[in-house]
Amino acid sequence: MDIDRRNNVTVTGNPQGRTVVLAHGFGCDQNMWRLTVPALARDYRVVLFDYVGSGRSDLTAFSEDRYGSLDGYARDVVEVCEALDLRDAVFVGHSVSAMVGVLAVAMAPERIGALVMVAPSPRYVDDEGYRGGFSAEDIDELLASLESNYLGWSAAMAPVIMGNGDRPELGEELKNSFCATDPDMARVFARTTFLSDSRDDLKAVTVPTLVLECTHDVIAPREVGAFVHQAISGSELVTLDATGHCPHLSAPEATNEAIVEFLERLR
Repeated sequence: MDIDRRNNVTVTGNPQGRTVVLAHGFGCDQNMWRLTVPALARDYRVVLFDYVGSGRSDLTAFSEDRYGSLDGYARDVVEVCEALDLRDAVFVGHSVSAMVGVLAVAMAPERIGALVMVAPSPRYVDDEGYRGGFSAEDIDELLASLESNYLGWSAAMAPVIMGNGDRPELGEELKNSFCATDPDMARVFARTTFLSDSRDDLKAVTVPTLVLECTHDVIAPREVGAFVHQAISGSELVTLDATGHCPHLSAPEATNEAIVEFLERLR
């Protein structure tokens, strides 16, 4: 299979630099990283891609069986790394992609040597002794709304997720990204995302890891960032002065600065 075409792989930046792989979250595509790429391109080789079912990926490659679990998305990551023969890359994952990165490291440790987790959440549903931000009933309602009226759900949820009421254009962009995704494929990705539980997987991470959280994020509250940081031995936690779940769009300068400083410490 042509992995480059399947995942709409883009390679840019400094071909002599360490490779940084940027992975988007649910309902998004690689264009969401457009404000981060310029901050990396001078010193690093930058790889972007779209998960199957998102962006300009090959939609004919979509399989509900494969993408009904985060392992399927992690296999996408590993296969992109294999196709480019990446070694010791830095994987930057936004939202659910942060957990996909955790699984990908376990699958192919020689391919990924460090993690940056942007607004991660290993479990969205509250549990005993754990606050994920949503009750089980909340998630059931969210998924039922998404499945019954995906366009309406997108219009209602995008501004909430983005969390920047003073910049409605960001919510509009996220809504348009949601609406550009095939509803049936989005339904599968949504269920995979919001019903996942990757808490136990965090303990196995041994590569250098940066956890980026926002001061106000209704999708991944700060208790989640603290949990991830505590679960991954030796990880760094940085709280960005940002509102919402997409700091690479709402607060790109702070986000880029934290990522670049982490990358420089890896040298």
